[in-house]
Amino acid sequence: MATDARPLPTAPNRIELSIGGMTCASCAARIEKKLNRMDGVTATVNYATEKASVSYATDVTPQDLIAIVEKTGYTAALPPPPARESASEPAQPVDEVRGLRTRLWVSIALTLPVIVLAMVPPWQFTYWQWLSLTLAAPVVVYGGLPFHRAAWINLRHGAATMDTLVSIGTLAAFGWSGWALFFGTAGMPGMTHPFTLSIGRTDGAGAIYLEAAAGVTAFILAGRYFEARSKRRAGAALRALLELGAKDVTVLRDGAEHRIPIVDLVVGDRFVVRPGEKIATDGVVEDGVSAVDASLLTGESVPVEVRTGDGVTGATVNAGGRLVVRATRVGADTQLAQMAKLVEQAQTGKAPVQRLADRISSVFVPIVIALAVATLGWWVGSGAGWTAAFTAAVAVLIIACPCALGLATPTALLVGTGRGAQLGILIKGPEVLESTRAVDTVVLDKTGTVTTGRMSIVDLVPAAGQERDEVLRLAGAVEAGSEHPIAQAVARAAGDRFGGLPPVSGFASTEGFGVRGTIEGHDVYVGRPALLRQAGFDTPAGVPAAIEAAEAAGRTAIVAGWDGSVRGVLAVADVVKPTSRDAVTALRGLGLTPVLLTGDNATVARAVADEVGIDEVIAGVLPAEKVAEVERLQARGRTVAMVGDGVNDAAALARADLGLAMGTGTDVAIEAADLTLVRGDLMAAVDAIRLSRRTLRTIKGNLFWAFAYNVAALPLAAAGLLNPMIAGAAMAFSSVFVVANSLRLRSFTTVRS
Repeated sequence: MATDARPLPTAPNRIELSIGGMTCASCAARIEKKLNRMDGVTATVNYATEKASVSYATDVTPQDLIAIVEKTGYTAALPPPPARESASEPAQPVDEVRGLRTRLWVSIALTLPVIVLAMVPPWQFTYWQWLSLTLAAPVVVYGGLPFHRAAWINLRHGAATMDTLVSIGTLAAFGWSGWALFFGTAGMPGMTHPFTLSIGRTDGAGAIYLEAAAGVTAFILAGRYFEARSKRRAGAALRALLELGAKDVTVLRDGAEHRIPIVDLVVGDRFVVRPGEKIATDGVVEDGVSAVDASLLTGESVPVEVRTGDGVTGATVNAGGRLVVRATRVGADTQLAQMAKLVEQAQTGKAPVQRLADRISSVFVPIVIALAVATLGWWVGSGAGWTAAFTAAVAVLIIACPCALGLATPTALLVGTGRGAQLGILIKGPEVLESTRAVDTVVLDKTGTVTTGRMSIVDLVPAAGQERDEVLRLAGAVEAGSEHPIAQAVARAAGDRFGGLPPVSGFASTEGFGVRGTIEGHDVYVGRPALLRQAGFDTPAGVPAAIEAAEAAGRTAIVAGWDGSVRGVLAVADVVKPTSRDAVTALRGLGLTPVLLTGDNATVARAVADEVGIDEVIAGVLPAEKVAEVERLQARGRTVAMVGDGVNDAAALARADLGLAMGTGTDVAIEAADLTLVRGDLMAAVDAIRLSRRTLRTIKGNLFWAFAYNVAALPLAAAGLLNPMIAGAAMAFSSVFVVANSLRLRSFTTVRS
């Protein structure tokens, strides 16, 4: 019997949707699950960036995708046009944080008196309970609105999260307190809440739980605020990357120069780039010779010399002469825009981090709700009456309500990040910490991370019969007239050695080769060996060998000479930071395998790796290839941490399981990374991983105890033996324990302390 086989739909189209209404990682998982159930659809939803990356078949439309998301209980929208994206995108998260901050401060101001009155019996004046009700009502209704709204959405779709438990617990505590005040004995004049540690059965008619309702709301709201504040920076990497580009450009039209906005530049336009200016877009040099500093994009520490016919990249800096460039790619087609896309895709491609609290709550919340209902039914069925039954059921919800859980992550994170800031380590959020324990490989960028990122003289070999200091003094004096990074390295070394340098007359620069000038009657040349050969200089024995030795060691060799003869060879390189070798050793001590990854050539990379003690080297890679190398390591089963500082590292930092950016680097790298090392010292990476792992252990310990107290007290609550003050005391004690445990992070010290 033959059957018709329907071909599986393909997914040739790709789109990103902006998702709204998510309150936890489980929301992202729910949306992702619904989208992936559609034929021909493959989706990844990122809670941190609030975006869904969707590949879909031709028979599916974006409107179908949006409809599924809305049917799940959330909002979805197509991305705005590029022209207004940068202006509109940041507004939403800023407003979200501002709204949460207002709710938080209002809730704190109203909650403090409620807690104080409930816990200090001598201050319970006549009708104090009615003042507590007046103060607690706005906290539960206004402050807790985000939780109630999320719980309602979850309820409509048959799901339960921590929002569900917070909402039910606070509303139950507040509702029962209202019943006790209006219909029970709690509203009588002179009523007090004695603080007692005895356990006894009560009908609850004279008990109120307003401090629990308001306190839980305020604590959980504080955690939500700090989470939202960190999420606000999720799109900053892309904005910082695009900010690198030029804002306007000088174009040549009809033989005249015109200054126009960069958005008006089209392919084929010829534009002028003066010394020190950014190159506006990708193009080909049509006139001029110069050195282009491309270190931000390629990681190459030495400026690249370009001339007619050479390609140049937008956002790189013209460090030398005047250039005329013909635009070949503009807008979204440029290398800069493609790098921005790489960062965005890397961030979206990360698996959503499922918070430990939400994982536990997926089991804990339904059990608690079922236990509360069962408690209510059992007490009613046993003939104890509705009052006692409701008291026991509400007690179950209140003791299970995660007051300490709301503090478990924020307090440890705040103390850990505060201590980290003192040590030059910035941790972006709790989801970052989970990666640190599993990391087994650390990929290190070379320029600016392992090395200083600045050219310096590392060796000077004088020709036979010449004085080392004299070669440095005259070479430094003439190089002081150039802005080339290599020239500045020579001039800086001479200035540090001698203080003042002799004056130079007749200074001239030959683009791409070197400089010359007259000093104290000597006609001094400094630059490439070819410059001095063309000028007819003699080359003494030993000079060629010194040049070859410098280049073999991965250094840039320049020569200095005067009066027709070469006088010495200067080796210039991007030197290794003093602490890099010790840092690599310490990283190995943490169980990590170091890998050097760089855009520089293999000779330079191997020399640096040998100096700091790294065995595995990956050299000569472009930005896109850096991402591929990280993915290759991950495909081999490694959990990868990436340490970098340049724009060229941004996508790799985002793709890695853990990204660490040197704070001395670019904003793009910092925003794309999970951890920022403000000190600019590779040893800070060691401290960052140690601090992150310890903070994660503290958070897990806090979460355990936050649940342990509640779970231990649940049987007492279900048995009707839980005094309201016992519930409050247990909740307060668990909170104090969590805070005290978190404060131990203040004693964290660095490796060298």
